[in-house]
Amino acid sequence: MSSPTLRLYNTLTHETEPVEPIEEEHLRFYSCGPTVYMYAHIGNFRSFLTADLIRRTAEAIGWDVTNVSNITDVGHLTQDDLVDPGGEDKMQRALEREGERFANIYDLARHYTEAFLEDWGALNLREPEVRPRATEHVTDQLEAVIELVEKEHAYTTDQGVYFSVESVEDYGHLSGNTEAQQLEATERDVVEDPGKQDPRDFALWKHDPQHLMHWHSPWGWGYPGWHIECSVMGMQYLGDRFDLHTGGEDLIFPHHECEIAQNQSLAGHQVVNYWVHTRFLQVEGEKMSKSKGNFYTVRDLIHPGPDDDHVPDSVREQGGVDPLALRYALMQGQYRKPFNFTLDTLHTAARHVRRYQDAAERVDEALEADADGPDELGSRLGSVYGRTLEAMCDDLNTPAATAAALDGVKAIEQTDRLSGATARSARSWLDRTNALLGIVEPDHEAEQHTDKGSENGLALDHLSDSINTLLEDREAARADGEYARADAIRDTLEALGIEVMDTPDGTEWERRGQLG
Repeated sequence: MSSPTLRLYNTLTHETEPVEPIEEEHLRFYSCGPTVYMYAHIGNFRSFLTADLIRRTAEAIGWDVTNVSNITDVGHLTQDDLVDPGGEDKMQRALEREGERFANIYDLARHYTEAFLEDWGALNLREPEVRPRATEHVTDQLEAVIELVEKEHAYTTDQGVYFSVESVEDYGHLSGNTEAQQLEATERDVVEDPGKQDPRDFALWKHDPQHLMHWHSPWGWGYPGWHIECSVMGMQYLGDRFDLHTGGEDLIFPHHECEIAQNQSLAGHQVVNYWVHTRFLQVEGEKMSKSKGNFYTVRDLIHPGPDDDHVPDSVREQGGVDPLALRYALMQGQYRKPFNFTLDTLHTAARHVRRYQDAAERVDEALEADADGPDELGSRLGSVYGRTLEAMCDDLNTPAATAAALDGVKAIEQTDRLSGATARSARSWLDRTNALLGIVEPDHEAEQHTDKGSENGLALDHLSDSINTLLEDREAARADGEYARADAIRDTLEALGIEVMDTPDGTEWERRGQLG
């Protein structure tokens, strides 16, 4: 029997479509990651879970998968500017809020990156092949901005570099914001740069030597705009044509709309074929908010502290919930529909996950005993898995998938005696279900989520390439007598934990902690 076809809702076409990879049976996709200024909340992770389930479903039907998911560790203003021109971005505000806890903004970024990766592993999310950090690709972003200026898709002002929306067709098509008046209204919080040619134009580079993170550029000291990083890193690691891009619905406009404009201006053609967005999450029927006491991070629910008064007593008193139960609870709403997260849903999820775990323990005991007898469950569990996979291929219908999979647990529970043959079929079903849904037991890969290279999870070869590119840029700056720029590059590398050494044989580098 052939595998079902993976179908997903494409925000770009407003239709549920069969996914047809550019490379046969090889899905290549980019997932927008977090800005690391605080602990990620469960709404953030609902979006990351969507990407994880796309990956697992694609693998279940026999495809190879290459996934890139970024870490935004450069502070950005929410829009191009704030109403207060001297306003600070989220990372700078976080540094002020944290007081003396961190030595600098780079320490803050590292701390919350590590915390994010811990939560990622706890929720049994598969690791992407590449997890690039924005700070490691500033040179690449600068090169892209220069190219956009040269192609007349961007222009400079005294305050920075802006993308010209009028230079591209169909800007606003992804979000439906196609009328100039609508776009201007959406940007109502943006201060007018006197040099901007159109209120809708967005920043590619901001000139601000006072920003806590800044780099030297042809336009002076500053930092990249928010949107350019994902365009650059997506195409660097996936090429100028790839299959799919995921993110939360809050990223449709302006972030993903701006990405499309940048991508097509740089590549000269459509870069991404499918755009998949996860809807917002509510808690107990209300928007998640700290003021309402219903704002939950992942670690609030799985590792609550004694002073976390906002965490429900039923969670705090038991020392937190099983992370797989939280994952299961988040899967009870299909990604494309608003989801109301409740404590009842969470506690029900915990009971169901416990049933999977009890079934797995019973099956493993039966495997050790290896009693004689026929296989009583193979055919039934095969049908259960088929229905589960079909539901996942149907636009990630997770409520239907988890309901179907639960029938498999019931089948194991209702079997009085598990023969060796029956236990082998049950173990195979548990493994396949876990590979697809990730709710039976933690994946080994997820537990080892930081083993792929640097401390931020970026594969070693990609990190090395980025560092070597920065060092080449530094050497070029020194050769041109641009010593301030060369020093800035060295400072950036050292802030990232890279020791730069100028030797008679050339420049060498090592990570701190690996020296000697």
